[in-house]
Amino acid sequence: MRRALLSVSDKRGIVEFARQLVDLKWEIVSTGGTAEALRREQVPVTGIEDVTGFPEMMDGRVKTLHPKVHGGLLARRDNAHDVAAMKAHGITPIDLVAVNLYPFRETIAKPGTTFEQAIEHIDIGGPSMLRSAAKNHAAVIVIVDPNDYASVIEDLKGGEVGEEKRRALATKVFAHTAAYDATILGYLSRSQEVLPSTIVDILHQRQSLRYGENPHQRAALYVTDEPGIRDMHQLHGKELSFNNLLDVDAAVMAVAPWQTRDARAACVIIKHTTPCGIALGRNAADAYTRALATDKTSAFGSVIAFNTVVDRTAAEAMRDLFVEVVVAPRVDADAVAVFKEKKNLRVVELPKFGDEPTLDYKRVRGGFLVQDRFRSSQLADESQWKVVTTRRPTDAQWNDLRFAWAAVGTIKSNAIVLVRDEAAIGIGAGQMSRVDSSFLAAHKAKQQGHDPRGAVLASDAFFPFRDGVDEAAAAGVTAIIQPGGSVKDPEVIEAANQHSLAMILTGMRQFRH
Repeated sequence: MRRALLSVSDKRGIVEFARQLVDLKWEIVSTGGTAEALRREQVPVTGIEDVTGFPEMMDGRVKTLHPKVHGGLLARRDNAHDVAAMKAHGITPIDLVAVNLYPFRETIAKPGTTFEQAIEHIDIGGPSMLRSAAKNHAAVIVIVDPNDYASVIEDLKGGEVGEEKRRALATKVFAHTAAYDATILGYLSRSQEVLPSTIVDILHQRQSLRYGENPHQRAALYVTDEPGIRDMHQLHGKELSFNNLLDVDAAVMAVAPWQTRDARAACVIIKHTTPCGIALGRNAADAYTRALATDKTSAFGSVIAFNTVVDRTAAEAMRDLFVEVVVAPRVDADAVAVFKEKKNLRVVELPKFGDEPTLDYKRVRGGFLVQDRFRSSQLADESQWKVVTTRRPTDAQWNDLRFAWAAVGTIKSNAIVLVRDEAAIGIGAGQMSRVDSSFLAAHKAKQQGHDPRGAVLASDAFFPFRDGVDEAAAAGVTAIIQPGGSVKDPEVIEAANQHSLAMILTGMRQFRH
């Protein structure tokens, strides 16, 4: 009689699986709660203590860490020395293991979980059994995923589980235990004041993609356990492309400053991962109309993001524009009906995210650059802001300056944004000099029919020379917000005073490389 060891936290399908093994003349060995669940359903089961000759102890902490378990898993059936050792020590081979682990990730995700509770949900015996069985998968069938029960039973009914299937199951085990250990490492590293010396992040393939940035490049979307793109739900349209996904991520980041701190609707229009339109409005439709006005030309083929529910009125407002993707926390059913008039338009829901401190990664050849992710809540802290010019902003300018400061951090550096009435009217992005970005922002504003006179300007980093301020003044800008910190700050401030501009220094840079 062949022996199976079943010990699972996730008991989906385990009773039926055990019954089918019994019907195939397998002996079932089990532990703790799994054994109880099988006995309640009249499935014959041998307790692990009857195999080891040692009771489960320490609240279940010690039960399977025993030579009669691991000897039965690791013994090579074609190795005379291993076979003799089993016989000498009364070890019965274990031919199948179905194990899944204490729910550590789910435990730490619960609000209020204490450190002590988290530690108790670190599984020790389970990973050990899985790794032993997976190492010896030529002799032991190892199952970590309940979804594999049915196919294993089907193979056993046909005679045997083949070598290729055994290896695939073992591969899944090592991926699972690696992810489990990575989650524990991530949790224990959270409270460190310095960046951890070792970072392990497990990526799960969410979907394959037709190609990457260009048709000759293979591509797929991989996700982590962190809230984000993994939570995306597509409601309509063809498959999202590699470039679509980059733009969706940029779009969600761009509306983040208004997800929690402003009750009004925000809309951002993204082209090539940087905004070409951004505005607040009374509702989604109003915010979209005002964001579109920033640069109607560049909005063609864009990704459009909202911080609020998209309703039918907003969907109808977008009818005349070719859009690649619409992304929002929620899209009403009647809005989806309007969007479905365009079969290729992708419509996705992506929930609002919290502002917890997390790490941000930039890929470089042979490694990663790691930094703290920029948090939108940092933008709301005005405690370090200083008015450094003779002229102070008016109340209306203060509103626009706050909006401009939140908006400019989403734009590629060197970044300059012109704002009026909490809507961008001109954006200068990705230029090699800040004066060029200032010129481009004013040029784009005029090109789209906006008059930059009376607008405010935000710069993501300091002005290294006064020429950027001179350019802004020539366009008619009346107030500027920027980090400051240049050795030329006195000259830059003097330039603002000469042009009778108001200037605020925030003390914080928002450079986006």
